[in-house]
Amino acid sequence: MAHTGRYDVERMKRKLKIMTIVFLFIGIGLVLAVCIFLNQTQFGKNPDRVYFEVARNSPNFIDGEFRNQIPTPLFTDDSSVFYVIMKSLFTKPDRLVPAMPLPSVKTDLRSLVRDKDIVIWLGHASYYLQLAGKRILIDPVLSPYASPFFLFNRAFEGTNVYQVSDMPDIDYLLITHDHWDHLDYPTVKMLESRVGKVICGLGVGFHLLEWGYPADKIVEADWFTRLKNPEGVDIHVLPARHFSGRGLVRNRTLWVSYALVSPKRRIFVSGDTGYGPHLKQIGETLGRFDLAILENGQYDKRWAYIHMMPEETAQAAVEIGAKALLPAHSGKFAISNHAWKDPFIRLARASYDKPYKLLTPVIGEPVYLEDEKQIFSHWWEKCE
Repeated sequence: MAHTGRYDVERMKRKLKIMTIVFLFIGIGLVLAVCIFLNQTQFGKNPDRVYFEVARNSPNFIDGEFRNQIPTPLFTDDSSVFYVIMKSLFTKPDRLVPAMPLPSVKTDLRSLVRDKDIVIWLGHASYYLQLAGKRILIDPVLSPYASPFFLFNRAFEGTNVYQVSDMPDIDYLLITHDHWDHLDYPTVKMLESRVGKVICGLGVGFHLLEWGYPADKIVEADWFTRLKNPEGVDIHVLPARHFSGRGLVRNRTLWVSYALVSPKRRIFVSGDTGYGPHLKQIGETLGRFDLAILENGQYDKRWAYIHMMPEETAQAAVEIGAKALLPAHSGKFAISNHAWKDPFIRLARASYDKPYKLLTPVIGEPVYLEDEKQIFSHWWEKCE
């Protein structure tokens, strides 16, 4: 009996040893798989240590990462990233995605007269602009999804109407930050031969270099940098309240907003941002804007510091002194938990008594900046 007992113990030890080895190999395999996946070209490349020595000259680079002007935790409570993701996956609200194709207009961008000042929403936070004869493209995401996985963040039906082949030659490609729904590898890669200059925040250029852009095409800038252009459009690189990162590492590149100033017009582009004092500061510094393109979507009370609620978007438009407001960051992807049309409904309501004009074109519909009487419908009201 004693002999049998010792045999059973030895057998159990062998099984535990085998199981430990198996789990160890599984763990190593998973780590290798993650490393291989994150090493794909589409993830870009974070700045190296040599660059960090240069970045130390920025007042916004502290302890090895970029920081917001005021404390900005990712979540408003103690939730972990895993908890938020799991809760979002299993608590989908009604009407997260439209039940029907959304309306759009496919304007021929190549045929537009260059001296006409025009803005065209391409969906989500992507915009094509013509200003003082310059063609400007902002955060173009022309892929059918905005994530490293083709099954996630897929574009709503009817919204992905533009392709890279539809783009004319671009004078300035502006990137606000390196998140997947703003910096799209396939789009940016295919655009390279048509782009004159890329303007971006500090460190973002490393992604572009990895994707084949020559260094002389890339202009990186810190907050409150004025890129003076004697040909007619000055570009001011300005603060936003957000974060950055395409993989597991955050805040190695800088997130920005922009002011585009020509002899005739002033346009502000917020990029992704939470509400904060930087908005009023920009308004006081650069004066009244003819148009503000402001974030209005993908918000949630759990991450209220890094995205604005529609009511905050309306207030921000007032604080920066906008004559007209064009909402961004909604109408193409469902990245947050709100119903797809909620940003439009709430912003229209919040804008009712404000001193600016709310512009609500469908995707691809031109906004003629010289035409202050141009009217747009509440198109989302007819969609389900």
